[in-house]
Amino acid sequence: MDKRLGVIGIIVEDIRNAQEVNQILHNFSDIIVGRMGIPHKERQVSVISLIVDGPMDSISAMTGKLGNIKSVSVKSAISKK
Repeated sequence: MDKRLGVIGIIVEDIRNAQEVNQILHNFSDIIVGRMGIPHKERQVSVISLIVDGPMDSISAMTGKLGNIKSVSVKSAISKK
């Protein structure tokens, strides 16, 4: 299967959803190359950035599951090759 490299940005607007976000990220840990999470205390949100390397199906499945969580926003940029 063709692997792609990508950057995914996640904003968690309700910290009560953090456990669900972390569980999904754990389930897809095989495609996550790097992760940085920063709590933005002033706005009371958490920002997570991911570097991923894996099949497009896996990347799409992960971002889809994350995007279905209430108060979670997800955006991605994926390589063409």
